[in-house]
Amino acid sequence: MTDRKVLSMLSLCQRAGKMVTGEIVGKLISGGNAELVLIAEDASDNTKKKFINKCKHYNAAYVIYSTKAELSAAIGKYDRSVFAVTDKSFADKIVSEININA
Repeated sequence: MTDRKVLSMLSLCQRAGKMVTGEIVGKLISGGNAELVLIAEDASDNTKKKFINKCKHYNAAYVIYSTKAELSAAIGKYDRSVFAVTDKSFADKIVSEININA
């Protein structure tokens, strides 16, 4: 079950302009501008592998969390699998909330 606090923080992050989704996330990771990468649990195996490997290569924090539907709905988008938070304080709050509920 996805925590409502995490989804609320993602929504706030999107409204603040501190979140990017889709293929552009890869460029943020390689440029060192992704503070946290969220990958949906139900993303394709290829997508998971691609972004996990990229995060590991560039030492970017990532978490596999929730579903595409829940994460996409939280930010008002449709069918997104990968999300990058570009603000450190938002990223820290999201990670701590996910860890509390793990």
